Formats: sequence, structure tokens, C-alpha cells
Amino acid sequence: MKKSGLISFLCCLLLMDAISQTRVGSLLCENRVNPEGVDVPHPVFSWQLSGDRRNIRQSAYEVRVGNTPQTLSQGKQLVWQSGKVSSDQSVHIPYNGNALLSGSKYYWQVRIWDDNGKASAWSTPASWQMALLQPADWKASWIEPGFAPDSVHRPSPLFRKTFQTSRKIASATAYITSRGLYEAHINGKRVGDAYLTPGWTSYRKRLQYQQYDVTDLLRQGDNAIGVTLGVGWYAGYLAWQDSKNHFGSRIGLLFQLNIRYTDGSEEVITSDNSWKSSLGSIRYSEIYHGETVDARQEKPGWNNTGYNDSGWSGVQLSADTSKANLIATINEPVRKHETFKPVKIFTTPAGEKVMDFGQNLVGWVHVRVQGKAGDSIVLQHAEVLDKAGNFYTENLRVARQRNVYIFKGDGVEQFEPHFTFQGFRFVKITGFTGELTPENFTAYALYSDMPVTGNFSSSHPLLNQLQHNIQWGQRGNFLDVPTDCPQRDERLGWTGDAQAFSRTAAYNFQVNNFFAKWMKDVAADQRADGSVPFVVPNVLGDGSMGSAGWADAATIIPWNMYLAYADKRMLEQQYPSMKAWVEYMHKNSKEDLWNTGFHFGDWLFYRPEDDNDGRAAITDKYLIAQCFYAHSTQLLINAAKVLGNTADADTYSHLLERIKAAFVKEYMTPGGRLVSSSQTAYVLALQFDMLPEQLREQAAARLAENIRSYDNHLTTGFLGTPYLCHVLSRFGYQDLAYTLLLQESYPSWLYPVKMGATTIWERWNGEKPDHTFATPGMNSFNHYAYGAIGDWMYRIMVGIDTREDAPGYKHIVIKPNPGGNLTQATGNLQTYYGNIRSSWKLENGQLLLEVDIPANTAATVYIPVKEGGTVTEGGKPVGEQRDISAVGTEKGFAVVKVGSGKYRFATAK
Repeated sequence: MKKSGLISFLCCLLLMDAISQTRVGSLLCENRVNPEGVDVPHPVFSWQLSGDRRNIRQSAYEVRVGNTPQTLSQGKQLVWQSGKVSSDQSVHIPYNGNALLSGSKYYWQVRIWDDNGKASAWSTPASWQMALLQPADWKASWIEPGFAPDSVHRPSPLFRKTFQTSRKIASATAYITSRGLYEAHINGKRVGDAYLTPGWTSYRKRLQYQQYDVTDLLRQGDNAIGVTLGVGWYAGYLAWQDSKNHFGSRIGLLFQLNIRYTDGSEEVITSDNSWKSSLGSIRYSEIYHGETVDARQEKPGWNNTGYNDSGWSGVQLSADTSKANLIATINEPVRKHETFKPVKIFTTPAGEKVMDFGQNLVGWVHVRVQGKAGDSIVLQHAEVLDKAGNFYTENLRVARQRNVYIFKGDGVEQFEPHFTFQGFRFVKITGFTGELTPENFTAYALYSDMPVTGNFSSSHPLLNQLQHNIQWGQRGNFLDVPTDCPQRDERLGWTGDAQAFSRTAAYNFQVNNFFAKWMKDVAADQRADGSVPFVVPNVLGDGSMGSAGWADAATIIPWNMYLAYADKRMLEQQYPSMKAWVEYMHKNSKEDLWNTGFHFGDWLFYRPEDDNDGRAAITDKYLIAQCFYAHSTQLLINAAKVLGNTADADTYSHLLERIKAAFVKEYMTPGGRLVSSSQTAYVLALQFDMLPEQLREQAAARLAENIRSYDNHLTTGFLGTPYLCHVLSRFGYQDLAYTLLLQESYPSWLYPVKMGATTIWERWNGEKPDHTFATPGMNSFNHYAYGAIGDWMYRIMVGIDTREDAPGYKHIVIKPNPGGNLTQATGNLQTYYGNIRSSWKLENGQLLLEVDIPANTAATVYIPVKEGGTVTEGGKPVGEQRDISAVGTEKGFAVVKVGSGKYRFATAK
């Protein structure tokens, strides 16, 4: 071979080697990208593999950790090195080195060996920073304003501190929290991009602080810190009957700035009695009622150097000095997201000036207008217009949702709220005499910064809008806690709503950390006897607990999160809470029948006014309670098995048998008919396997008969609806499940879509066919519970699921079920391993199925095929593809097993 030919040959080999090289990326620590404020001693690492071939698998990995990117990349002075570990696990790998230090920043990277034993290159380094790990690490003191508070309007206090740095700064980290809400600045610049901090938790037991890298905000020489507080959830109005000060009446600040200089020395700036306090432009701010900002009261430059604060008051140290309840923030903060301009500005029949932003959203409106000093512009927020086209706020109850801006009168001024949020599509403007133009108003959507993980689309436009509504219902109500509604005087973390929607939530967004944080509050607010509150954080009191289907959030959500993310830590952390709830039901049962206590039942079920034959009768609440008693017990057994607790698994397995026997004895006739003939009764009994196996088919037939007798409409409420279509599909009524989903008349999922909804409604008839409204006492137009149908759309329609013995989509199940006269449906789900895609299309009598499986996973694919039909992949018979293992057939499906890669299946008769 000539020299030139040899060079070309070697270059070709190198190119082929590069193409076949497995790559490592998408590094996560504690399920986040480069997190700050990690307070666990053994953080977990996850990464993704990628490459240009099929069946990529990891056979081993190596993780290394260093103090700087430079030494890490050189493999020198390492903090920890795992060595080569033979394992196919690439998710939730724990750090196992020496103790990590408070406030220290670490860098890490990983390489893997693939299924051919070939090593990848080291990944690009990622980082994390530890939190303050010991109470003694806190040097700061709690401070409060030094002036007499206005206990009526409770304007927002300002806190200020100046200091000097004489040396060159290497790094600086701020640790901030408050009793109330805070917004911080250093040298006039905002600290971080999070809002409504420190978030909402069970404050007495768990108060979050945030950690910020503020190196770039400091300068050598003079520096100034400025912090504004609001009453927020801590002391503001919550729930009903003018109730406020649930966690305390005095708001305060805790601030610590740790500075490290290039010469190795360190300095700590803390909140103490050297700070000063005053009032500023925020004269009133409440979660429910909105905010009043008087620009004439601004103190220009107050949060920067060079400001004269000689007229300010001092501060006082808080009487409550406790720091024992301080915790680092593990979940994503609330941030600004999408922006909206008014799609229409109009005058209502009542003569009101109203802006329509085209989307029911949660957040606030930024205003940029000009006015005379002392004049004001008032923004009131509403979700809908009434039948006549007028601004409608009756469903807000006493929540005012009103922001008032008073002009200082020196040209164009800009305003937006700080410590409140609104649920709205429409905004009414009063008090402003200038011209209203869209460019002067911008609505910002605020919600927890959960990464988007799922999307769904189909050939049915109304179904696509339903998916849009489900996702926007989640955006608006996943605002640090899973709220029931974002607009009226409630906005509480109702446990029943959250459990019903939790699995759908995990498809749409990455909610691992979101629910991990909230479930710790569930456990914190759980009563000593095991009873779980209606709302968490619990602001309704010790008597508002223990309802079936609500309290079961303690068991349902941890298990659903385990299935979605394979993170055993949530099961480990929540297991005592899960067990305590099951034991509460056990102890309050007689002969294993739980028929005591208050229960909400199948909340907001549909009941026609002409119900004379009892078909839609209220489902017996104790029948529901017994079903959830069994379900929670089953989930406790599941968790016990995963955690290796065989003793508990055996104990509760025996209990479960008795619970189901008690159900049959109390609520079922010998022929299998239930004492409640409602859809929900049969749905729950079938979903939770309460009936003897030989009687389940006839029960499913009764359910189908009930649905058909209502002209193919559902009658279920919050507890029955999430499982309705699943039960129908499981027992062979797939067509009926599709009929329900695609039903356009009331009550149905698509009825609100036809009525113009852009989010999920609280009631099936929130707006009636005649355009009047349901009872205003409880009628939210942004309430995600009925959006739980999204789980069926992902798991059954497009068929993306995970095996329980290989959760977190380590072993993927793709089992699409075309139907409902749809010609196409596609689902994508971004997992810790990468993106899963299932897309089917009916074309010219063929089913075309496109499937994407991420690296380091395996999948069982069920391809719908008619009897005698053939299946090809990439144009070749499946049996001829060496990357595909044909398993056989199963009830109308051809079953194959595949590794990672892209597959294009087609069926033909």
C-alpha cells in the first residue's frame, strides 16, 4: 500500500472510531445542573450516554472529584476517585469519599466503559457547592426593623448594610433567608433570579435558605447590601376568615456573606445590630390581595454605595434566635418564564378598560407608563369574563388580586410586584387616563423552575389543546408547593389534588426535587398518630386531617416518584410517614374495616339534577376509604420490598388480605354488585383489585354499562377520574375510554376546551353551556386535578411506561394503543437516561411506529398488529434485524425487545 493510501486508511479508521465512540454528558448532581447549596453528605450523580449506534450500554464507570477544574482534568489532588466500578448504573450514583466541607465548591467528571469494554473520554467537568452543614456555621443573627411596625398595612421594610473589602476577592457566597419573603441586592444589583424566596415550607420545623455565588457582585473597596421583606406566607393572610400570622407576626432577616480572598484569608459579613432599617415604596403586599407601590416613597440608591442613610432607624435582634429549623433549598426556585403581551385591549359593556393576555396564567404584569405625581394605575386580575362580556371576579371570593402603582411623575416609570402573585387572563385598568397600548404591559408567568420533560401531540386539535391546558395548569399551580388554585383566597397545598395528579406531573416536568421537598413537609406536618393534613403546609389546624384520598398522598406520591425517577431516597425518607399513615387507618379500623372519621369522598363528582334512579349516586365515602386503605397498604408493601424490609412486607401483605376481605363482606353482594352503583365505586374497586378475580370482568361490564347509560359521559370526581380510562383499557374497553376522552359535551375533558379554556377547570361545569358560571364559592378556572387524564394519554395512548422492577425508565415499555379515529399521536419523555419517543401514525392501512430509546436502557416494544399481519423495521422483517429480539405475540401486539437507538416499525396485513 502506498504511503498516501495508508494515511487515508488510518484516517478512515480514526474517523470510524470517533463515530463509534460513546460520549458522556448531561451531568447532574442531586438531580440539578451545577447546584449551589447541597446539604446531603453523599450527593448523588447522574449522567447520560450517547453515540451513533444502537444498543449502547454501560459496563463500568469511574467518577472523580476535585477542588478545581484544572486539577480535576489533570487527575491530580483529587478529593475522591471511585476507581473503575463494574456497573450499568448511570443514575443516582452516590459520592463515597471523605467528608465534604461546608460552603466548599467541588468539581466532578465521569467516564464510562461501554458494552464492548471501550472507555469513553472524560466528560466536561460539572460542579456543586456544599451548603452550611452545621448550625455553628451560621454566624448571622436574626434581625427585625428598628421602628414601630404598622400592624394594619404592614409595609415592606428595607434593611441596609455597608462594608469595605481591602483585598482582592477570590469568591463570595451569600446565604439568605427570612421570616416572610425577601428580595436582596448587592451594590444595586439583584441577588439571583429567584422569586418569592425563601419559598413556603412548614416554617416552624423547616425554613429554607438560599445560597448564591455573588463573587461578581462585590468589588474591592466599598460595598452595600440591601434587602426588602414582605409578609408572604409567613405572616400574611392564608385560608379564610381573615386569618393571618400563621407562623408568626414579626418578619425578619437572616443574612450571611462568606468572602474568601485571593491571599487565602476569609471574612464573614452578617446580619447583626450594625444594620439599618427603613420603609420604602412597597406600602402593602399580600399573597391574596396584591401589592401597592408608591413611587413617591422610593429611596433612590438605597441598596447601593454612596447613599446617605443617616435618617434610617437601627434594627433590633429577634427574640427568636433559633436556627435549628434552617435547611438548604433542594428544589428548583420560582423564576420568571414565558412572557405575554395583551392580544386585545377593549371596553366591556360595563365601560371597563380590560386587557386580554390570551392565556390563563400565574404571575404578574410589568407596567411601563407615564403619569402625574400622585396619580395611580390600578390593575385588577380575573380569569374569565361573564356572559355579558364583563370583568368577573366573584369566584375570587375575598382575594382582591389588585396591584396599585402610584406615580412619582418624572417621566416613563416601570413597576411590577415583588411579594405577591396573581392568577389571571384578563386585567382591568382603572385610574389611568393615558392611552393603553400593548407594548406598555407585559405579563410574566411565574412557577417553580422545573425542567420540561414531556410533550404530547396528536391529529386531534382539541386533544392538543387539552394537553396545553394540563401543562399550564401545572405551571400555574406548581409554585413552590402544589396548590389547588392560584387566584382566590386559598392557594393551599391540598394533598388530594397533588396525589391524583402526581404521575401526570412527572411526565410533563421534572418534579423529583419539587415533590421531595414537599413530601418532607407532609411528614413534618403529619400528626403524631399518623394522620395527614388536608393541606401542607398545614394552616387549617390539627382537626383538618385524615381524609381518604387526601392523606394517601403520603404513600401515593413517594411511590409514583420512585417509578418515575428510581430514586430510592424518597422511599427511604418517607417510609416512616407512609407506615404511620397506614397504621393510623389500621388503628381506626374495626375488624379491618375503616369506616370512621371525616372524608371528602369523590370530590366534585358530576351529579345530574334529574338523577332519579341512583346511577350517579354519591359514592359511599367509607367504601372509598376502604379502597384507599388497601391501596396505601399495597404501596407500603411495595416500598418495603424495594428497601429490603421483608418483615414489614409480610406483615402488611397479611393485613391487605384482611382489608380486601372486609371490603367484600361490607360493600359487595354475593353476585359482585357494589352497594354504590356509581362509576367511581367500580373504578376504585377494579383499580385497586378489591374484588375477587372471578368477579372483576362483570364489574367492569357494569362500569361500561353505567357510562353508556349516560350517553357516554363520565360522572367521576377527583378520586375516580384519574383511574377511569385506565380501568376501561385494562378490562378491554379501550374504545369506550377513547369515547370518554374525546367527548365534547358536558361533562367531559374536552367540554372546557370547546368553551375556550386555556387551563384545567376545577369543576366539570365551571362555565355552563349557557355561559353562566357554577357556584362562585368554589369555581377555579385553573385547577389541575382533572388534568390527571394526561397520565393515560402518555402511558396508554402513546404507550410510554416503565417496568416496576426496573423503574425510572431503565427498562422502558412502549405499548401504544391507537384509537378514537385519531390518525397520529406522538409522545416524548426526557428521562435521566435521555429522551424516549413513541410516535404512531395510521397511513394507507398501515401502522407506522417510530420509537427512540436512550442509551444504557432496554425496552420491550408492543407493536399493534392485526392477526396474520407482518412487522418490519427499517423496511426489513423484524426477524432479520440482529438488533431486535422478537418475543412473540400478545393480544393484538407483536412483542420485541430492543436496546437503545431509533426504530421505525411498520405493520401490514
